[in-house]
Amino acid sequence: MATKDAPPRWDRRMQQRLAHGEAAALGELYDRFASLVHGLAHRVLGDESAADSLTREVFLQLWENPESYDPKQGPLRSWIAALTHRLAVQRLRATETAALARGGEGTTEDLERKVHHASVAARADYIVQAMPAPLRAALELAYFQRRDYRQAATDLGVTEDEARRRLRLGLQLLSTAHDTRPSGAPPEYGGAV
Repeated sequence: MATKDAPPRWDRRMQQRLAHGEAAALGELYDRFASLVHGLAHRVLGDESAADSLTREVFLQLWENPESYDPKQGPLRSWIAALTHRLAVQRLRATETAALARGGEGTTEDLERKVHHASVAARADYIVQAMPAPLRAALELAYFQRRDYRQAATDLGVTEDEARRRLRLGLQLLSTAHDTRPSGAPPEYGGAV
């Protein structure tokens, strides 16, 4: 894991390339992070076309304002997730507030509950995607295939102690989805929920 003093070289170089207006850099960035952005946007907004629109907005913002990312603050992946999360929550609030103003059902408290639920779900998705593959594999076996730690150990080809450790660490990481921001994410990820 990179420290704040030594951001990953790829992240720093990508920001420089975007700042110089290199269109190929935007293409690389899109190829690398579009599924993350779209998945988080869809998780918050619950609508495919809204997620498509937000994905375009995120990459447009990255293209027009590459200097808004500071490599010293953390990985580009986390910054992009934070940007996506913030914009998706803003859009969800605006859409739901407009629906309430038009006489839709619900209250502002219902709106805030919906926004909070969508934010927690999006953070949980981000955490699962960002966690190390061995932890993710153990959790997937336990959750989707209903394996206990002994069965997971056999399936993964590790000791039972190692399977328990992976499950415990994976669950600990996942439990942080209810926190203000996920572990390792920059401060702006934890903005208004």
